[in-house]
Amino acid sequence: MMPTIDFSNTEIAFAHLSDKELKKTAWLFNMMNKPLLVKYGSALALWAVENNIPLAEWAVKKTVFSQFVGGTTLLDSQPSIERLAEFNTLTILDYGAEAKETELDFNHTMNENIRAIDFAARSVKSIPVISTKVTGLMRFGLLERIQAAETLNREEVSEYRNALKRLDAICYHASKKNVAVFIDAEESWIQDSIDHLVWLMMRRYNKQHVVVYNTFQFYRHDRLHFLTESYDRANKEGFLLGAKLVRGAYMEKERARAQELGYPSPINADKAATDDLYNTALRFCIDHLDTMAVCNASHNADSAMLQVDLMDKKGLAHDHPNTLFSQLYGMSDNLTFNLAKAGFRVAKYLPYGQVKEVIPYLIRRAQENTSVTGDAGRELKLVREEVRRRGI
Repeated sequence: MMPTIDFSNTEIAFAHLSDKELKKTAWLFNMMNKPLLVKYGSALALWAVENNIPLAEWAVKKTVFSQFVGGTTLLDSQPSIERLAEFNTLTILDYGAEAKETELDFNHTMNENIRAIDFAARSVKSIPVISTKVTGLMRFGLLERIQAAETLNREEVSEYRNALKRLDAICYHASKKNVAVFIDAEESWIQDSIDHLVWLMMRRYNKQHVVVYNTFQFYRHDRLHFLTESYDRANKEGFLLGAKLVRGAYMEKERARAQELGYPSPINADKAATDDLYNTALRFCIDHLDTMAVCNASHNADSAMLQVDLMDKKGLAHDHPNTLFSQLYGMSDNLTFNLAKAGFRVAKYLPYGQVKEVIPYLIRRAQENTSVTGDAGRELKLVREEVRRRGI
């Protein structure tokens, strides 16, 4: 009889937290449940850190940073990684730098990714994957020009080749070290350019097993077709597809740009359509695990339970090597640790970096956890239940 999973089991969900840590988590999610506080607090925190205001970094590190980030460096993140491993939970390393613009910065990001791969390879049983963004390796504007089919000048052609070499260096190193690479999805007006780059990497490195994963955003109404098309192309060309499934992170920006420029929005009309596409894609992936690998990178309990049910009905091992669940560090512990307890392959997506580097990421986490989205309310409810259960 397969273990039954109860995502409302807070004893398992928060077993990794001491009483003191649990109370701090409850306090933090209570603060993030106040939209005005998050709105103005985020702006103030960003300004204070950027302007080196005394104690600003200390305050950020003691609050949202410690909740959502592994540490300032790989070594600093080691205790978080080891604690996750104690609870049968894997780690996906993500160097938190974003929106870089210079060749020097891009090379630094490449070197950090390679360093993360080496770090992961030394403990590959607990760190099977690193994550990277193409916009950390090349200019956003260049990706835009390529997607718009604009003619590149000689310097831009050279710039593109350098970016391709950086991405190839990361994927090559990962393949040699037996570590996988997730390449994040970004805005729709640069995503075709990213998809092409990821395609080149998958075709080169996914011959024997999946090293490189593309990311499919199902708040876009065209991505289910793109997933099945990608699978067919991979089969035809003789390599394995790696698919990380997400709902998406740029909805407001996508809709606003579509309205401003007068083209149809790529985003689904409602959440129900997104959920339907996501779950259909998940079913497709679970049906094709012999020739692809999938990461169910979602905080949605229904989608997590769907995969549990599909795998159980097919008699698949809970630790099937071509499957992975993933949630962000500091969020949805009720999913992560209950899945881990039942023996599924599940990982926390663990950003790391200096406070100045990761503060855009932290602001997004704070904003998406306001009561407007309901995430903070859900998290807070679960944490408070565990506080009551422990009687603290």
